[in-house]
Amino acid sequence: MSDELLIVRCRLGERDAFAELVRAWHGAVEGYVRRMLGGPDDDVVQEVWLAVFNGLPKLREPGRFAPWLFTIARRAVMNRLREAYARPEPEPAEEPAGPDEIGPIADREVLGAALDALPVREREVLLLFHLQDLPLDACAQICGVPVGTVKSRLARARRLLREQLERKEYEV
Repeated sequence: MSDELLIVRCRLGERDAFAELVRAWHGAVEGYVRRMLGGPDDDVVQEVWLAVFNGLPKLREPGRFAPWLFTIARRAVMNRLREAYARPEPEPAEEPAGPDEIGPIADREVLGAALDALPVREREVLLLFHLQDLPLDACAQICGVPVGTVKSRLARARRLLREQLERKEYEV
């Protein structure tokens, strides 16, 4: 069923329609939040869905649901990041050195660490464009910047990611 039809059903008060909407988009929202915050955060994901539930009656264009949803998710992530930056940093704990693991798990860890090392703005456009498969104009709308800015951030993000991976001696 299309998102537009689900939104209309939600506006008519059908609880099953909202549950179906959440089922359809929960993985994408959860993945975006996890990648932006460097780990899972169920509170932020719940915050997003609460804002979606409260905001659905005000959504003017149901056909633009995805950009609207990720705008809400972005706002929740930025609020969490602001809170995190306001807290003092804990002392780093020493980790025991172990043998390097090779294989798909190590590849994901290297890529995840490289993504985490990117500045938030660049990481955000990279995630929205490549992992959420959103078009440039939707990314621009979500980030609240012109399309040209998204393009330059995307180019910088790719360059920085490549540099991060090369530093880790990972073939790009």
